[in-house]
Amino acid sequence: MTTTENLFLRKQLALYQERQIKPCRPTQATRMALAWLARWFDWRQALVLVQPATLIRWHRQGFRWFWRRTSQPGRPPIQADLQALIRQMARENLSWGEERIANELWLKLGLRVSPRTVRKYLPTHLDHGWHQRVPSQRWLTFVRNHAKAIVACDFCTVVTVSFRLLYVFVVMEHATRRILRTNVTVHPTAQWTLQQLREALTSAHGYRFLIHDRDTIFSQDLDQRVRHLGLRVLKTPVRSPQANALCERLLGTLRRECLDFLI
Repeated sequence: MTTTENLFLRKQLALYQERQIKPCRPTQATRMALAWLARWFDWRQALVLVQPATLIRWHRQGFRWFWRRTSQPGRPPIQADLQALIRQMARENLSWGEERIANELWLKLGLRVSPRTVRKYLPTHLDHGWHQRVPSQRWLTFVRNHAKAIVACDFCTVVTVSFRLLYVFVVMEHATRRILRTNVTVHPTAQWTLQQLREALTSAHGYRFLIHDRDTIFSQDLDQRVRHLGLRVLKTPVRSPQANALCERLLGTLRRECLDFLI
């Protein structure tokens, strides 16, 4: 019998010895300890305290706790005083748009704020220049007009039963939503990512643009080598997954319809 199995059994027997009549209800720490020890040996023969389905449920609760601790969804809000300053500048300068306010904050106060963030906190009841649509082409219009020439790629993480991180890489075509390439690795690098793009795209692929986020895996050297494949790299804004919505939707579907049903 291994040392891990001994610890597993002792943890369960300790509950019987506390009251000498029946085991007390296991605490959250006890549940997490049993779920963690169960990864090191075949626990089905050693489990006597609860049903196997209960231990599996504890393991799933550990996954949920793990993702709550590591995930930070969405863009964090800016400070309340900075929000008030943006509104004050917009009210006192009706001719200023989001670009002008962002530049004033950076040049005079040293506060780097994106014009898109400034737009988020502008007063809605004011009617001045920032309501008007800029003459340049919007991102949504660009994506729709060049859908057949766009390829998108992204990474998502998968946690195994032993809390080991795996990285799933996906390359897809915008126009048809067709998956061009998928692969999994433990240690993603720029060289590995470049090789996946080479295998996903044929010599006469006909694509012109590649969309990806600003992950450190997509280094400058990788982007330069991608240009040799005949693609122009388009990086999405910081913490703006909606700019690569189709690929994000694909990864979400992969989780909801497949990975969420597996350990």
